[in-house]
Amino acid sequence: MTVALQAIYALRRRMPFSKDSLLTSFNDLGLNPALLTAITAGKYTQPTPIQAQAIPPVLEGRDLLGIAQTGTGKTAAFALPILHRLAAGNRRPAPKTCRALILSPTRELASQIAEKFRAYGHDSKLSVATVFGGVGMNPQVQALARGVDVLVATPGRLMDHMQQGTLRLDAVETVVLDEADQMLDLGFVHAIKRISQALPKQRQSLFFSATMPQNIAQLAAGFLKDPVRVEVTPAATTVERIDQQVIFIEAERKRALLLEIMANPDITRALVFTRTKHGADKVARHLGAGNVPAAAIHGNKSQSQRERALADFKAGRIRVLVATDIAARGIDVTGVSHVVNFELPNVPESYVHRIGRTARAGKDGMAISLCAQDERAYLRDIERVTRQRIPSTDRRGDEKLAAATAAEPRSENRPQQQRPHGHGQHRGGQRSENRRGDSNGGHRSEGRGGQPQGAKPGQKPGGGRRFGKPQGQRPQANRDGGQRGSVH
Repeated sequence: MTVALQAIYALRRRMPFSKDSLLTSFNDLGLNPALLTAITAGKYTQPTPIQAQAIPPVLEGRDLLGIAQTGTGKTAAFALPILHRLAAGNRRPAPKTCRALILSPTRELASQIAEKFRAYGHDSKLSVATVFGGVGMNPQVQALARGVDVLVATPGRLMDHMQQGTLRLDAVETVVLDEADQMLDLGFVHAIKRISQALPKQRQSLFFSATMPQNIAQLAAGFLKDPVRVEVTPAATTVERIDQQVIFIEAERKRALLLEIMANPDITRALVFTRTKHGADKVARHLGAGNVPAAAIHGNKSQSQRERALADFKAGRIRVLVATDIAARGIDVTGVSHVVNFELPNVPESYVHRIGRTARAGKDGMAISLCAQDERAYLRDIERVTRQRIPSTDRRGDEKLAAATAAEPRSENRPQQQRPHGHGQHRGGQRSENRRGDSNGGHRSEGRGGQPQGAKPGQKPGGGRRFGKPQGQRPQANRDGGQRGSVH
């Protein structure tokens, strides 16, 4: 009996799947030859743990609950068996339907997932389409009218198509909910439940999340039937190859310290994280003024701006990409040498996602976090969740940084206004970028009228900048968000 069959036999008997019996070759998985050819062409060598454990039960048609962090190869863990099963089914999708539906929290992740499906299914005749905001509806309507085999979508724009009658979900054979914890952080729980109600009762459901708090577990329980549970790493642990460091610094001197850090020639490609869109723009401008090529990516950017910034970053035309947590989900760029947390996240699990953007494809990485006095509570939460004490240095009172800060233009020489925060703050606080989700360009953050929850029409939250459109206007084009050797 092959290792693959042993694994499937163990699952049928509900026996634990031993790590000692992990598959060591894609040839052991029983995938069709066309998929194996694509895997070989991509120079992938062996399955990652999530792939080795998830692919056999998915091939068998089982529901699956996968707990895996970013960078573990989970996209291939569901894409490969889905493509195998669709090809074996050998039928065409009906107009305005899809056979496999993959739900993603952001545009960038949706595009990335679709690219993987197209790459793996290159030699098949299966069609792949994406549905997300920030782009026009008409091309999506035309693609859906013909019917598609694989549809990758963000929840907001997907519901737009459902409501307009350009898509129905009654023919879905397999549905995937990817990055479920991020879905809930973005406020998609009600949309997911409505989408789930439109799906056939008889279907295969796959559910992936980096963490499994109680609310995620409850959502999974209503989404899955008798699932196989696969957990390849303890929740919220950080990659061992990442060298982590915290620098204590005054908030108003962070910009000067960031420029000093970027003077290090070892930093070849860096991701810098902020908590807000406005903060990302300010940091990118400051880096540019300091002769460090940089661009910002967040929900207020148009889809073309986001794609251009990401393409420039991948091609090395800019050295630094400044991002918010929402926009960064789905950024899969090899060769990121450093991650800098210009501001610590107020959701500790986000720290794990952030620093996981480096040390990919078997390489080492460095994560540097700048911590002001009012962020100490966030640091304590991060260390508690990741079960570690992060090495730290203290640059407070540094005269060199003080002089550099004093030389900044007066408009820049001010710390960004922060809301009062601490342990009592809502854990969904990263919605300071976007409460509705989908990285929707800042138009409809919470309700359909474009106002944040609790805000009055015309109210200016935050830095005095209007949030979205006046009530009643529905911007159509900006609804949704936005390793060699192993497959991602």
